[in-house]
Amino acid sequence: MKTLQLQELSGFGSVSGVPELAAGFSDIFTSYQIQLPELALHAVIGGEGPPLLLLGGWPQTWYAWRLVMPALARHHQVIVIEARGFGRSDKPQHGYDTATVAADLVAAMALLGHQHFAVASHDIGMWAAYAMASQFPACITRLAVIDATIPGISPSPPLIANWQLSDFLWHFNFNRALGINEQLVSGREELYFGYQFATKAATATSIAPAAVAHYVETLRDKEALRASFDYWRSLDISLEQHRAWSQKKLAMPVLAVGGAKAVGARVAEEMRGLADDVTGVLIPECGHFVAEEAPAALLAALEPFLQA
Repeated sequence: MKTLQLQELSGFGSVSGVPELAAGFSDIFTSYQIQLPELALHAVIGGEGPPLLLLGGWPQTWYAWRLVMPALARHHQVIVIEARGFGRSDKPQHGYDTATVAADLVAAMALLGHQHFAVASHDIGMWAAYAMASQFPACITRLAVIDATIPGISPSPPLIANWQLSDFLWHFNFNRALGINEQLVSGREELYFGYQFATKAATATSIAPAAVAHYVETLRDKEALRASFDYWRSLDISLEQHRAWSQKKLAMPVLAVGGAKAVGARVAEEMRGLADDVTGVLIPECGHFVAEEAPAALLAALEPFLQA
């Protein structure tokens, strides 16, 4: 691993500044700042073996992977990068379209000395992972995608949907609003983001209260809140990128994991239209936040896929 562009990080949001980590976690993992030419990204790195990049989703941070990271680090160098706008990474005013985010991540992995690596991704991290696999196919050895679909690939749901679908997806349009959403959420972060965790997990208590509190605290920062919405505001650009890339199928093996009480089997159904070699896994009694709700079941699917 190269060191010139790396600096150890501590404090809030780093390995030293999050709640309730497993004993010995900080003996394995360290927080670093990766300095790209115009952007600094936070990465948590540990373990030995082939490189494995983990990409999280909204509205979380690297911390979402904490329950599976130690097991994965037995056979891999685990690298959890917070994309631009997330956690301790920089929050520029622009660049939240999928292609730009993917280019950031490939550049960061190259600075770490990794030209070829596996990727496991969740939620909007799956959008960036798909972009990496499409734009930089020689870099990605295996691709795992967890409980999301890719805008522009799946048919867009109706504006007025049934109440279950509407309640699951209403945040898409809310997050795309131009400024009024920050004004409505600022000072009420625990209400808005707490609702996301309570309703998209299998039960209202599936995600540990300390974890929810940490994610909410991360998003109290004005720039963090703005950046979290900018991914959705950039969807007009990202949609066209996704549609263009879908004209050529992915060749690397793909693992598509869905929580039965969230996106479910639709993850594998969509990926079969985008890749030639797709294995689908449905995790029962699990909602959207698979790595936190069902870490053992996720590892049971992910570890053999990565080691095949």
